[in-house]
Amino acid sequence: MTVWDSLVGQQHVVETLEAAAGGRGMTHAWLITGPPGSGRSNAAVAFAAALQCGATGCGECRACRSTLSGANLDVTVHRPERSQIQVDDARQWVMQAARRPVKEQWQIRIVEDADRLNDSSGNALLKAIEEPGPRTVWILCAPQPEDVLPTIRSRTRHLNLATPSPADVTDFLVRHHDVAPARAAHAARASQGHIGRAKALALDEETRNRRRQLVVLPPRLTSLGSCMTAAANLVDIAEAEAKAQTDQAFATELANLETLYGTDRRSRAVRSARAAEKDLADQQKQRLRRQVLDAVDRSLTELLSVYRDVLVVQTGAGGHLVNEEQRVEVEELARRTTAEQTLRRIDAVGEAREQMLEFNVPPLLAVESLMVALRVD
Repeated sequence: MTVWDSLVGQQHVVETLEAAAGGRGMTHAWLITGPPGSGRSNAAVAFAAALQCGATGCGECRACRSTLSGANLDVTVHRPERSQIQVDDARQWVMQAARRPVKEQWQIRIVEDADRLNDSSGNALLKAIEEPGPRTVWILCAPQPEDVLPTIRSRTRHLNLATPSPADVTDFLVRHHDVAPARAAHAARASQGHIGRAKALALDEETRNRRRQLVVLPPRLTSLGSCMTAAANLVDIAEAEAKAQTDQAFATELANLETLYGTDRRSRAVRSARAAEKDLADQQKQRLRRQVLDAVDRSLTELLSVYRDVLVVQTGAGGHLVNEEQRVEVEELARRTTAEQTLRRIDAVGEAREQMLEFNVPPLLAVESLMVALRVD
């Protein structure tokens, strides 16, 4: 088992990164792009492990294992939890990146969601990426190269990941997670090439149940009341899911704070402790908001897959249905509506996602408007 095994259907990228780790075509700033779920972060971490490894990613040595587990002191993954990366954060990353490696050959900085850099934070990062230290490597991740500031993009070497095929995802789930072939095939098809989503669908019954509730919705949106109820339920589920995820992280951070400052609020450090606690609370609000948006967006992607199937049936395009288990309902909805109506509904889902992610429209308001637009007469 090597560090590259988690990269599904990305052989062209693996070959390039493995060669760079061996010293062929190496540079100090990289940009890894690809659609959601294609494995951008996995590729970045695998590359970091291969750079620290003496055998370009054996997967067995201390450097590989510590990097893959997140315990390598010389490999830092920056995961933005706000809608934009703040300039103070970028400046702190630059200062940290200037340090020499503690134990390894390289000081490696991975920035997930580099598309969240704004002009100020991007400019703060630019100089470090343009002229990194001799033992420093920056690896940026984003959906598309155009999403990253041009000044930064032009100073990186770009690699683009493809969407893995259902066959590749199925094989990955069977071989690496011991999933039964039939369930693995269903998860691969339903995830539409999103590796993380495929794993969740294959391994977690609750995730499968939530998805099942979503994909049966479209034919049932027949009245204003059903539309409002569906919107409220979708957002409630997303908020509960996001809260469960963020509460765990917040509890860990508070515990670390107690360890740092102690529990005696009468100590000399009380004001520093309170300021740090307030900062954590503010970060928690930002994190929760982002997680809710991500959860709602995943739900809308599931709905989109149904209308994609309806359009396949209406146009006679052939090919498999993403939601093969709902073929009867999909074909019925295809008979009750026209291809033009389906295209308008697909556009409406895209507009709702844009309203939330780009224009900060509250999720419930955006989803209520969407459900009305999806109503079947």
